[in-house]
Order: sequence, then structure tokens, then C-alpha cells
Amino acid sequence: MDIRKNDTVLVIAGKDKGKTGKVRFAYPMDRRLLVEGINFIKRHTRASGTVRQAGIIEREAPIQVSNVMLLCSRCNHPTRIGFRSLTDGNKVRICRSCHEVID
Repeated sequence: MDIRKNDTVLVIAGKDKGKTGKVRFAYPMDRRLLVEGINFIKRHTRASGTVRQAGIIEREAPIQVSNVMLLCSRCNHPTRIGFRSLTDGNKVRICRSCHEVID
């Protein structure tokens, strides 16, 4: 999976199309991302003890990685991600439009 935690992404499909957010958590086995402020769901919960509140709670749900694009920090455009090996042997992610190193 090319998108990682703390990357800024743009939603390109779904009910939150056009919104941007920061990736909070990545689930690579499921190819899903948890993005701040994106894909809110309503969860009906029952009170258990004194910690959890009962009722309808809104929270963020994971979104499919194919529905987001990475925002390049240099050109500030949604971009595809490429990979390049540096001279010291490290493999880094690059922006396909401006060819800037992302990592």
C-alpha cells in the first residue's frame, strides 16, 4: 500500500468526495485507511459501565484506499505515487507530477 500514516489525502470517490484529511491509521491487509474528518458513521451503542456513553455516536470509519489520492506537499496536487532508489540504496516514494521525494 502506497499511502501511509500522517499522509494528507484527497477523497476522489464516495459521499465525502473533494474533502481532504490526514491519515490517522492504515489497515494494509484490508487496504483501508482511517482519515480524520472523513466517512462518519452513526453507531448505536449500549452503555457498559461508566466509561461508554449510550445512544447514537458518530465516529469515523475506514475508507477504501482506492477512493483517495495522495496530496503532494510541494505541488499541492493529488498525485499518483512512484518509487525510486536513491544512490545510497534507500527506496523512496516520489510524486509522479513534480518528481519530488515524498518521504
